[in-house]
Amino acid sequence: MPSLSPETRAQRWPLLLIVGSLVLLFVAALAANLLGIYLCGGIAGWQQWFDAHAPHFFVWRLCLYAALLAAWPWARRRRRRRDPDSARALRTLEVLSVGAIVFSEASQWLHVV
Repeated sequence: MPSLSPETRAQRWPLLLIVGSLVLLFVAALAANLLGIYLCGGIAGWQQWFDAHAPHFFVWRLCLYAALLAAWPWARRRRRRRDPDSARALRTLEVLSVGAIVFSEASQWLHVV
C-alpha cells in the first residue's frame, strides 16, 4: 500500500471525523431506540410514549433551530472571508435548509392531524 503524503492525510482527516461522528450518532440513536423499546415493553408502548411526549420533542426541535439560526451568521461570515465568491452557494444552502426544515415539520403536523 503506498504511503500517503502529509497533505493527503490532512485533507482526509476532516472527512474521517465527519464519517466517524455520523456512525457514532447512528449507533447511539439505534441503542436509544432499542433501549426505549425494551423499557416500554415493545414497539406499541414505545410509540405510545413518543405520542405522549410529542410536545417536548417539538420544543426540543425549536431550540435546535434557534441555536442553528443564532450560529449561522458567524458561519456565513467565516465562509465569506475564506471564499468571497460563495454567496450563491450559501444562498442555495440556506433555501434548501429552510425548505427541508419546513417540509419536515409540515410532515410531522400532517401526521398528527
